Amino acid sequence: MAKTITEIRSLARSHTRTAINVLVRIMRSKDATAAARVTAANAILDRGWGKATQPLESGDDGALELIHRIERVIVHPENPDR
Repeated sequence: MAKTITEIRSLARSHTRTAINVLVRIMRSKDATAAARVTAANAILDRGWGKATQPLESGDDGALELIHRIERVIVHPENPDR
């Protein structure tokens, strides 16, 4: 019988403590590769503190200007030039 998304999430969450402990063991293991240790450390930090924000690059495509334009229209719909 297929599990619902809620059941799957609940089952996965019931293993949180074990999963974190495994990540900590990998992170601390002198036998693990450096890549495995960094991956485990990043996974722990992401879960505890959230993923690091990525800076926006304005580039030549005007993406940053488009974001600013959208913000102006939403915040000041009567006067999008503000």
